[in-house]
Amino acid sequence: MLNELQNRKNDLKDKSEEYKNKRNELNLEASKWAGKRNELNKSTKELIDEAQQLKKLRDENNHQVSEAKLKRDELNEQANKVYAEIDKIRKELNLGNGPSLKELKREIDRLEFKQQTEVLTPAQERELVDNIASLTEELKRKKQQLEGSSELKSLLEKAQVLRDEAAAYHNRVKEYAEAAQKYHDKMIVIFKDADRIRSESDEAHKEFVKAQEAADEQHRLFIQSQKEIRELNKVIIGLKRKTKESKEESIREKTKKEAEEVYNQFKLGEKLNTEDLMLLQRSGLL
Repeated sequence: MLNELQNRKNDLKDKSEEYKNKRNELNLEASKWAGKRNELNKSTKELIDEAQQLKKLRDENNHQVSEAKLKRDELNEQANKVYAEIDKIRKELNLGNGPSLKELKREIDRLEFKQQTEVLTPAQERELVDNIASLTEELKRKKQQLEGSSELKSLLEKAQVLRDEAAAYHNRVKEYAEAAQKYHDKMIVIFKDADRIRSESDEAHKEFVKAQEAADEQHRLFIQSQKEIRELNKVIIGLKRKTKESKEESIREKTKKEAEEVYNQFKLGEKLNTEDLMLLQRSGLL
C-alpha cells in the first residue's frame, strides 16, 4: 500500500513538473502575442491620429472653399448688376447692336493671322484687307463712343474690377478644393492602413487569449497535482508513523518476552550476565 502511494506521488511530481513547464512556455507565448498586439494597437492609434489630423485639414479647406465660393458669387452678382446698368446705357446710346469691342478685336486678330499665314489670291487678299479695315473702323468708332460716356467707362472699369476679384476667388476655390481632395485621399489611405493593422491586432489578441487560456489550464492542473501530492504526503506520513509504531511495539513485546524468560531463569537460580541484566533493566523487571 505504501509503495503504491509513493509511486503515485512520484508520478504526480513528474506530471506537476510537466504542467509547470508547459504553463511557463504558454505564458511566454501569451506575453509574445500581447506584445505584438500592443505594438499593433499603438501603430493603429498613431495612424488614426494622423488620419484625424488630415480630416481636420480637409474640413478646414472645404470650409475655405465654401467661403471663397460665397465671396466669388457675391462679386459676380455685383458685376452682373453693373453690367445690367451698362446694357441700359448702351441701349440709350444705341451701342447695343453689333459685336462687342472684345468680339471685334478677336475677329480682327483672326483675319490678320489668316492674312499672314495663308496663301490668298489677289481678290481674296483685297476682300480680307477690306474686312479688316471695316472692322477696325467699327472698333475705333465704338471706342470713341464708349470713351465719350464717362459714366459707361467708369461702370466698365468697375465691372472689370469685380470680375477680376471674382476670378481671384474662383482660383482660391480651385486651390482649396484641390488641397481638400489631397488631404481626403491621404486620409482614406491611412484609414485603410489602420483597418488592416487593427485586423492584425485582433488576430494577435485571439492568439494571446488562446495561449493564456491554455496556460491557465496547465496552471490549474499544476495546482491540482500539488494539492494531491500534499494529501498523499499526509497519508504516507500517517502510514509510516503507524508502521514505525507497530514495529516498535513488536520490538517491545519481543524484548519483554525475552526479559521474562531471563527473569524466570534468574528466579530458578541461574546466574545472569551483563546483557541479561541490561535486558531486565530495559524491560523494567529490575
